[in-house]
Amino acid sequence: MFALSFYIVCFRLSSPKAVQALPAGWNFEAGCLRRLIIDSIRNDPDWKGGEYTSPPRGLVSAVYTLLFMTSSPLQWQKTAPTREAADKFFDDQVRSRLRDLDANDMLYQFESSRDYDPAPRLEAIEAPLLAVNSADDQVNPPELGILEREIRRVRRGKAVVLPITDQTRGHGTHSIPAIWKEHLEALRVHGACIHHRRHFSPVAATFVTDGGEAISVQVQ
Repeated sequence: MFALSFYIVCFRLSSPKAVQALPAGWNFEAGCLRRLIIDSIRNDPDWKGGEYTSPPRGLVSAVYTLLFMTSSPLQWQKTAPTREAADKFFDDQVRSRLRDLDANDMLYQFESSRDYDPAPRLEAIEAPLLAVNSADDQVNPPELGILEREIRRVRRGKAVVLPITDQTRGHGTHSIPAIWKEHLEALRVHGACIHHRRHFSPVAATFVTDGGEAISVQVQ
């Protein structure tokens, strides 16, 4: 799940703020994902308290967890419908992710977000806010109902759950703006900070898809 708000556009920053998280401090799937990744690295003797000289084996286990949780079952089944194709696809995915990963960096990324909790101050959000989730997101499963429940506390908030399609990619749907750009455009049209428009010059926001497609919107 991710949220888009035009609050910072009103203060003339360069783009809307995108945050990929539910409006709550905890859900079991995301919490266990963090725990599995953190423990895979920290509990590996090769990690050596962070003083390793070569990638610890626990990093591979962490990537396995991340790969599974951020997968898109429908799309991956289409991509690799046989055992041989699945083995190759899996090996390629793991190899490509390990290429640019560092164990300590990964630890920091997941440990630093463990206490994330916007819930106590949701009513304080004054900006128009759009929260988007995809029905095939395994990290923030829509069936939990957290998004729909908590968005009611945001005065100018709206929640959208995208159905599973040939375009959605599970948790990775957030990085494919072509899928949700119509909702972003609706936020631009109906939720921009009208009372600030006379004071600021137009600003534009551009999102780039995984395939390199640029999706741009402009607030006048």
